[in-house]
Amino acid sequence: MADIIVSQGATEKIRMGSRISLHFALLMPSGEEIDTTRRGQPAALTLGDGNLLPGFEEALIGLAAGDDAQLVIPAEQAFGERVEANLRLLARTMFNDLSSEEPLEPGLVVSFQAPDGELPGVVKAVYEDTVQVDFNHPLSGSDITFDVSILSVEEPLAEEAD
Repeated sequence: MADIIVSQGATEKIRMGSRISLHFALLMPSGEEIDTTRRGQPAALTLGDGNLLPGFEEALIGLAAGDDAQLVIPAEQAFGERVEANLRLLARTMFNDLSSEEPLEPGLVVSFQAPDGELPGVVKAVYEDTVQVDFNHPLSGSDITFDVSILSVEEPLAEEAD
């Protein structure tokens, strides 16, 4: 369950199917901001429409228009735990198609064709015959603070309601 610090506003509570307008910032435990809408247009979404990870959606339930909250989302409910098996050694020859403008070095994001689409990975180390690639989400293993300001809440239509 997420740790919640909230200042109470109006009484119309967010529930599954609610249409919400909000400003948010995603913060690492260090306080580093990794994404925000606060310097631009607010985000608009319907809770349950798949635009937010389920852990972030669950943390919004019960908030109302006018609420400001800092929701600490544990790693397993945010971008998942790091999985050591997702760190792979691949043959360096698999990277022969890289352009000369993209040197094969740590930090390079590469994409591989997978049966269900593309699978991105981050180069961690380059050796003589192999390349170590991390297929974990870059934010996996980190608790994330979801700093939100709820601007408006519209109740779900009758057929969308719980």
